Amino acid sequence: MIVEQVQTQLDVTAGRNRLPPGPRGLPLVGMAFYLRRNPLEGMRQLARDYGDIVRFQVMGQERILLNHPDWINQVLVLQHNKFHKSELTRRITARMLGQGLLISEGEFWRRQRRLAQPAFHRARINDYAATMLEITCSHIRSWRYAEVRNIGQEMTALTLGIAVRTLFGATLPEEARGVGQAMTFLMRYSLRRQRLPFRIPETWPTPANRRANRELEFIDSLVYRIISERQAEGNSNHHNDLLALLMGAMDADGTQMTRQQLHDETMTLFVAGHETTAQMLTWTWYALSQNPAVEARLQEELDGRLGVHPIEPSDLPKLPYLQAVMNEVLRLYPPAYIMAREVISPCEIAGYTLRPKSTVLFSQWVMQRDPRYYDDPEAFRPERWLDGLADRLPPGAYFPFGGGPRRCIGEGFALQEAAIVIATLARRFRFRLAPSDPVVPEPLVTLRPRHGIQMTLHRRS
Repeated sequence: MIVEQVQTQLDVTAGRNRLPPGPRGLPLVGMAFYLRRNPLEGMRQLARDYGDIVRFQVMGQERILLNHPDWINQVLVLQHNKFHKSELTRRITARMLGQGLLISEGEFWRRQRRLAQPAFHRARINDYAATMLEITCSHIRSWRYAEVRNIGQEMTALTLGIAVRTLFGATLPEEARGVGQAMTFLMRYSLRRQRLPFRIPETWPTPANRRANRELEFIDSLVYRIISERQAEGNSNHHNDLLALLMGAMDADGTQMTRQQLHDETMTLFVAGHETTAQMLTWTWYALSQNPAVEARLQEELDGRLGVHPIEPSDLPKLPYLQAVMNEVLRLYPPAYIMAREVISPCEIAGYTLRPKSTVLFSQWVMQRDPRYYDDPEAFRPERWLDGLADRLPPGAYFPFGGGPRRCIGEGFALQEAAIVIATLARRFRFRLAPSDPVVPEPLVTLRPRHGIQMTLHRRS
């Protein structure tokens, strides 16, 4: 017994002193070029080759990739206070989102979360359902059967319209139509910069840097103008939108958000409020087009439960297959396909001691396709969610909205919006791929189809 205890202690000590397994990579750059070629498959290959915890270097910086639910749950929930959002995440998003909820930390983040939380209570989200439905119906009014549309662009425009109305009401000026294009460019620009082994300083007047500055100035001026107009009114109580709730929110000490904080939270909600949902919807139509039997079963449920009536929030519990379809889309095509945290104090994960400044990565794309937790993981099978799978999965095996205290505040809003759009469009159209470039997932800030998805609109039979 004593020998066993000594051996156990030696094993634990050895785990603390040694490093997790992983590839050596190239001198100086480490695995930078390997992961840049195909980040999604590269991460899955690292998990297959080295297991549940993998250590590698990127430009001299340590990365730890976690591929087991228990270790992911340790970071998101059980030891969350030993981690911050990573420096990589801040570099990608800070110019656009400032110190919004996505990247702020500590007491400042907790205060902002308290102030924003009432805007996402269930009753408040239900109030936006009619607006979501109205904008959806308006957006597809010009669609015609047999025509071809880039469904990714259509879903981005649709969710942008919903975000504009629910966030700003009817006060957003006409030039806001350029916001979607501006944000698309800025996301590509920011992520591609961070993936380059050697980066040109943002202050240098290159064409890409100059355009990034123009797009940022355009969006900033728009948001600040709307905030100024609201502040000039002196009372936002008569506005039924998220900006009014943020401006009226008051902490226990009587303080409210500053102008800068309003800007940062507005930008965070604006980007997150349409980009992630747009990509989820885009992948939904692609997945349904490739699985006609799933599409037929979904349409049968919608017709049987809703009849000719438009969907309402009270209908959602009566539509289990719709919920299963959304779960399966989020499993296979998670808009947020990877998460990163920076270690701020030593912690033990998987028997290894992780050091401060290390960056911990865990990927929804990798974990949610793991055959240990999902039968036939590459197949699109919503039925897997109808027999209690969600309750059987260990925490950390399915986390499209993150987890722990920093779980996405807009999860309920996004799921209701997606359900309303899917239920409305699926009862009117069938979408089929048109001849075009192959559909290839592109991991930018969100998971997008690289060339868009051209689809032909067909009448429901």
